[in-house]
Amino acid sequence: MADLHPVTLYDCRTVADRDRGVQAAIEAVQRGDLVVLPTDTVYGIGTDAFQPHAVQALLNAKGRNRQMPPPVLVGSRHTLDGLVYGLPPAARDLVEAFWPGALTVVVVHSPTLQWDLGEKDGTVAVRMPLHPVALEVLRVTGPMAVSSANKTGVPAAVTAEDARGQLGYAVSVYLEAGKGPDPVPSTIVDVTGDVPRLLRAGAIPVEKLRDVVPGIAGLED
Repeated sequence: MADLHPVTLYDCRTVADRDRGVQAAIEAVQRGDLVVLPTDTVYGIGTDAFQPHAVQALLNAKGRNRQMPPPVLVGSRHTLDGLVYGLPPAARDLVEAFWPGALTVVVVHSPTLQWDLGEKDGTVAVRMPLHPVALEVLRVTGPMAVSSANKTGVPAAVTAEDARGQLGYAVSVYLEAGKGPDPVPSTIVDVTGDVPRLLRAGAIPVEKLRDVVPGIAGLED
């Protein structure tokens, strides 16, 4: 198959292409464009969380509406403190134990944040991925709205090339890092209520979460 985007897909498995690709991705995010980047779970399609038109472009590319707001990825644990309206102790314990990694926490975000991720009722799903390429981008761009790099209803992309086949010209920069070891989505825990609640089983088993916070309610509860 012909290479559709010879100048916008960067092979981050080589040092030179990785450096160029990371810089291109950072500049694209700052412009409000969409990028595809590897994470420790599945590939993500992302953009600046604070540019509403960019977030809408992300939803459009995936074929989603505003009732399905994208999660936010951050490049450090400290960034979370600037996004939330008070972090419950259970949430802090989980983050300290599993970040960076495949844990997404749903928190109440600060009402002063100038963003529009969709219809989210004052909450946001946040994760710090354990992938060097993603972290390199995030530490410069700041929080990014990131969802799995696929059209809604289609299996998640396991490579950037796979994502490009689905998303095409909607994305400005694709960062290729090969297939991940086990493309399982992150585990999601809602920490907005009195009792932390598992919303999605994923890469981190609930048993491991309960080693840190014993009272987490499971999907069966």
